[in-house]
Amino acid sequence: MTLYNIKSLSILYLMLSLPFFSQAQGWQNPSERYTDAYKKYLNAKCPIPEDGIKHFVYFARDREALKGHPLLQHSSFTGAQIMYAWKDLEANKNEYDFTAIEEDVRYLKQFGKKLFIQLQDVTFDPKYKAVPSYLTTKEYKGGAILQHDENGEPEGWVAKRWNVNVRERYALLLTALGKEFDGEIEGINLQETAIGVTKSDSDFSEEAYVQGIKENMLALKKAFPTSTTMVYANLIPGEWLPFDDKGYLKSIYQYGEEIGVGLGGPDLMVTRKGQLNHALAQMHEGAFTVPLGIAIQDGNYIGKTGADLDYNEEQDKGDDGRSNIVPLLHAFAKDFLKVSYMFWVNQVPYFEQDVITCFK
Repeated sequence: MTLYNIKSLSILYLMLSLPFFSQAQGWQNPSERYTDAYKKYLNAKCPIPEDGIKHFVYFARDREALKGHPLLQHSSFTGAQIMYAWKDLEANKNEYDFTAIEEDVRYLKQFGKKLFIQLQDVTFDPKYKAVPSYLTTKEYKGGAILQHDENGEPEGWVAKRWNVNVRERYALLLTALGKEFDGEIEGINLQETAIGVTKSDSDFSEEAYVQGIKENMLALKKAFPTSTTMVYANLIPGEWLPFDDKGYLKSIYQYGEEIGVGLGGPDLMVTRKGQLNHALAQMHEGAFTVPLGIAIQDGNYIGKTGADLDYNEEQDKGDDGRSNIVPLLHAFAKDFLKVSYMFWVNQVPYFEQDVITCFK
């Protein structure tokens, strides 16, 4: 029996034993320590007062939706967060094209707004890769690999962050971006650390993945010493907090604080243990001088995520009888997480009906 199987059995035994320990000794399940934290903010109401948080509207790659958007005339919003795919910025090796970013910076500046870049190296569509085609060669061992969901179904592609050669190219892209936009943009963030690939790649190891994330963070900070830098550190393959804690996620939060890279995550889910025990717990429990950020993404306005099997954001038209949980999400992020940035997804109809109407 392998060490991994022994550990798995040990965790299973612990989980099965929890009810008995709880009844016999008054033991409390640490995985449930924050399950009621949101209740403190149930009475939060609109309008949301001035709070010191920098609020951005997240458009994913839908740059056209920025044109004429209500955020441009609203004083509560600092600007727009837009995602740019690696392959669109470097179609060919060492040939960079930042035209789209330049256009968006200029357009936002007309309205006194700023741009926050999200750099895409991961996708959630098996038909779409975010890496340049030159990376999909033997020199880079394919450059990217399919992600799979918990049922083993392909759900997108992830750049091989654990591959030294891939990371070298990524660092060069960051350096080129920094030369053009450091100080011109509000900030730049790397995509989430959670990926659906482990032993499907012979070069992958949990330790190499964590080290790769840290090296990308350092390259980001070196490239952007002035603008805000951030990584969405939510989950790490190979551990599941709080019981299977290998120190991976915690070390990334510690490293971000050490080198001056901000920390945060996607999906502000205030009632789910998966989010509460990982990124949200790290933000709540840590003492940080670097900025923290949280993204409210598709589905979050009704307590769902795009990964939920029972939820399709494309079919979600909004329930007329829904409760507006924007005040709750804001209060939780401000008080429990103590964030500096909030990224509100431009999801129809929630943004215009629930979000923008809730800000003064």
